[in-house]
Amino acid sequence: MAFLLNLSLGSVKIPFIDVVHSLTGGEASKSTWEYIILHYRLPKALTALLAGMGLSVSGLLMQTLFRNPLAGPDVLGLSSGASLGVAFVILGAGFLPGILSGFFLSPYGIVLASTAGSFMVLLAILVVSQRLRDTMAILIIGLMFSSFTGAIVGVLTFFSTSEQLQKFTFWSLGSLGNLPWEHIIILAVVCIAGLLLSAICIKPLDALLLGERYAKSMGINFKKTRFIIILAASLLTGTITAFTGPIAFVGLVVPHIAKLVFKTSSHLILYVGTILSGAIILLVCDTFTQMPGSEYVLPINAITSIIGAPIVIWLLMRKHKPV
Repeated sequence: MAFLLNLSLGSVKIPFIDVVHSLTGGEASKSTWEYIILHYRLPKALTALLAGMGLSVSGLLMQTLFRNPLAGPDVLGLSSGASLGVAFVILGAGFLPGILSGFFLSPYGIVLASTAGSFMVLLAILVVSQRLRDTMAILIIGLMFSSFTGAIVGVLTFFSTSEQLQKFTFWSLGSLGNLPWEHIIILAVVCIAGLLLSAICIKPLDALLLGERYAKSMGINFKKTRFIIILAASLLTGTITAFTGPIAFVGLVVPHIAKLVFKTSSHLILYVGTILSGAIILLVCDTFTQMPGSEYVLPINAITSIIGAPIVIWLLMRKHKPV
């Protein structure tokens, strides 16, 4: 329902029946409606589905691994690494030769730079995870990576022009639109791979709720499990950030919503519930970004926080209300 609603609403309201006809190979009442659905709204809705599922599961993995309810998918510094890569090509474009500058400022160049930034941080985190036994130390190192990359972005910002700052700001606000189909296919393949890796860890995640020692006593190879969890979360977060920009709130809060709604600590149920909740919530948020009767689209980051924060507050108050 949320998927169809997302395709129907926007600057041009399209009846549900025409949306269904366009998706099932039929023809909409107007050819312009069919073009809007298939070439603009459908790619954006699919991107919202993939990003919502991936970020939410990534957040669930991080919160269980670090046993920290405030841990989100960007806790390892992947989003910061992506931002640094984009900052280098947007804010530092003046230092590049003309041909390279033109390529990196294109949508393909920005995705490549973002992916490279995330991948470099991923390699560093994986190396660190193999050398350290303390999981909390990995969390601290991830936060240090975020601070370090944030400082470099700050320096680049200081020496940038207003035009460069505007472009970088628009990227950092996040966007689900304007992705070509080849990008969506790549995003889908990596997200599916990340979700499958996450599914492998469902049973070990249940054991980790009681701590590392309990998990080891159950015969779980903790070091291998931690490596897979970090790899899955990094693949999901890094790839989604590369294609959509950083999207706040979803990965941090959706796992909590799933826990409150499904009232369980079983990761088999939470895994499915988080996937469904993340997809629906980001689709609904994306629907709200499309201002009816206007060609303007609000930043997805602003909407996710505006809609999501009150929902979580309401759910928590409802759960803990006095008897």
